[in-house]
Amino acid sequence: MAAEGEQVLVRYEVSGGAARVTLDSQHNRNAISTALVAQLHAALDRAAADDDARVVVLGHAGGTFCAGADLSEASASQGSPEAQAAERTRVFLGLLRAILSHPKPVIAAVDGHVRAGGMGLVAACDLALAGPASTFALTEVRLGLAAAMISVPLAARITSRDLSRALLTGEKFDSEHARRIGLITEAVEDLEAAVGDLVDAFRPCSPQGLAENKALLAAPILADLDARGEDLAGVTARLFTTAEVAEGMTAFLERRPPSWATPDA
Repeated sequence: MAAEGEQVLVRYEVSGGAARVTLDSQHNRNAISTALVAQLHAALDRAAADDDARVVVLGHAGGTFCAGADLSEASASQGSPEAQAAERTRVFLGLLRAILSHPKPVIAAVDGHVRAGGMGLVAACDLALAGPASTFALTEVRLGLAAAMISVPLAARITSRDLSRALLTGEKFDSEHARRIGLITEAVEDLEAAVGDLVDAFRPCSPQGLAENKALLAAPILADLDARGEDLAGVTARLFTTAEVAEGMTAFLERRPPSWATPDA
């Protein structure tokens, strides 16, 4: 978890047979920063060894589940943009692998906004429940970027035509649409009650049986990530050297439309 003196960005507790792992970096909308990734890895490792937890529930504090990469951190990085982007992508690959290869089922519990890399976290989870406040969008295309690494788990969950629309338009959609296209398991009105019911469904299940069956389901996604990981990291690294990404990130941080945005008809 957090090192001594370090801000706690990921909280851990066990209740009702589930390890509750909560993203709590609200100052940047639970963006994927170096510190958050390290603490999330630690929480997942702790859950794997916790005999009181049959499943893991990955939830969030505040109105955003995860806003994707921490663009302010990316902007402040030292060294070449290409090398820094490649390294951040490899770190995120490790996080996706940690969720997919975790020995216990991981449930995404969402009742807020999910953007960009946050969509990859949801797709990597075995099951996902979303409440009425949830919204989803793959916003990379609006920044000049590609949804490189997360395209692998997303393609395993979402139907091809629906993924094409989400990737190419970056448009926002709600939890019911997310359920229809396969990104989430259920769209629910009462998230906490629905999570409790789902956790209860695992009570009769053998830990060994859960681990083995989860491994069978995750194997094709992990194989694809391993086969394509370096190439996908290269895509992100290459794009981070371009003028369009510089403009896209600047526009995002300045809360204005990028220069290429066309006016409404």
